[in-house]
Amino acid sequence: MDLTSVVLGPYATQTLGDMGADVIKVEAPEGDVLRGIAPLRSPGMGAVFMNANRNKRSVALDLKQKAARAALLRLVAGADVFVHSMRPRAIARLGLAWEDLKAVNPRLVYCSAWGFGQGGPYEDKPAYDDVIQAMSGVADLAARQRADGEPRYAPTILADKTAGLTVTWAIAMALFHRERTGEGQEVEVPMFETLTSFVLLEHMAGAVFDPPGGPMGYDRVLAPHRRPYATADGHITVMPYTTKQWQRFFVAAGRPEMADDVRVTDAGARSRAIAELYGMIADAMPARPTAEWLATFEEADIPAMPVNRLEDLPEDPHLKATGFFQRLDHPTEGPLVTTAIPVRFKASPGAIRRGAPRLGAHTREVLAEAGLSSGEIDALLATGAGRQAEDAA
Repeated sequence: MDLTSVVLGPYATQTLGDMGADVIKVEAPEGDVLRGIAPLRSPGMGAVFMNANRNKRSVALDLKQKAARAALLRLVAGADVFVHSMRPRAIARLGLAWEDLKAVNPRLVYCSAWGFGQGGPYEDKPAYDDVIQAMSGVADLAARQRADGEPRYAPTILADKTAGLTVTWAIAMALFHRERTGEGQEVEVPMFETLTSFVLLEHMAGAVFDPPGGPMGYDRVLAPHRRPYATADGHITVMPYTTKQWQRFFVAAGRPEMADDVRVTDAGARSRAIAELYGMIADAMPARPTAEWLATFEEADIPAMPVNRLEDLPEDPHLKATGFFQRLDHPTEGPLVTTAIPVRFKASPGAIRRGAPRLGAHTREVLAEAGLSSGEIDALLATGAGRQAEDAA
């Protein structure tokens, strides 16, 4: 049972759906707000929505109405997982908190995916990706690399997707616990704490020690020249990391004397001088074209690759060879291109079984499976407590 919207929850539940879960996406009659985000071919079926909601069935219910809530509880009674992204007060007002649902299904894995963990002063504040990027230090990391010191958001919805991946494994772990014990449980995945933990894995740095052994911030990642390097005709990413890779890099770059420099041969000295070493890479790269550098680095077994634009990805030879981009025919949206499931299981592979659903496309179907009669379903639809898509193909 998926009562999430936008990206955090839908990304997580889509992953579960890719691996075989029967995901019932429960939406308000107006639908997930992400449905309206352009580009789109028809109302309610935006591209980003479709990228986060394949392998799901859509049920539209107005959970503020008693009949709709009662219908939802019928679904919950037979569910393995219930995941929502409402704030604590909102889910409590609907009578759908953990304490309410465990009385209906004590084996339920109940996951709350929201902005801030309960027990702190922010617990009921609204949160979206930009808010969490700002609060978790992501925007500050960008400021530390910029000459003007201005904070910036990462140009991807980093907080939502990181928390979404966390929701996926958290649910899987809770299901494993239930498999061993028969016990359902409540799981909380707060975006703020999740992304802060993600950021501080390396950026705690000296603050790991008490008292602190140095400032926060991982020097290598924050080095000003840690970026794609300009070549004679474009850009390249190159990252010597081990001592041998650094030595081979300087030989290839025409500075063999650096191969015996302590800043290269000693890992501790290298970490302290990393900004200076990256500056040397930046100085060397403009001397040759990208293709020549790539050939040199491949021969020297130094990690280096071209810098793809977004538009280059569909033609990337590796992604084409592995079948990463797949075409499918959607029953209402026509031909589409989607990304494949990136994780491969030999014994239990995932599959893209259906495209993202129209709003309420499966309301009748799913409620009937839960045991509601045709009359009960008709009454829900007649009162507006439920909605069935007209083009429910």
